Amino acid sequence: MPHVTRLEGPKGNAIYQVGGKSFVFFRTPQPDAVDEVTGERYPDVIMLWVESEGDKLALVQDPDSPFFTTGHFDGHPSVLVRASRLAEIGRAELTELIQDAWLSRASKRRAAAWLAQHH
Repeated sequence: MPHVTRLEGPKGNAIYQVGGKSFVFFRTPQPDAVDEVTGERYPDVIMLWVESEGDKLALVQDPDSPFFTTGHFDGHPSVLVRASRLAEIGRAELTELIQDAWLSRASKRRAAAWLAQHH
């Protein structure tokens, strides 16, 4: 995606931004995302911005989906997914999710230019 900057978070985690706005963020282990059996914090959670609450619900409502959310993200236009489950999504869907995340955060001008070239 154009105009992307990769930053490194304070603990070395990757943060991808467009125009200074994050759209993909590799989280550090947090107390809100833990293994239900062991209680261990997930070390591989990725946050992806989504366009709307409806898009978020569509991704997280199926309990078998690799996507999830936590109370920490109530009202936030994003979904979470573990890197260890990315293979369940497939390359085409993951590409679309990242493009949509970028589009949701890019300026209207950049988004329009990108869409004009790719659709």
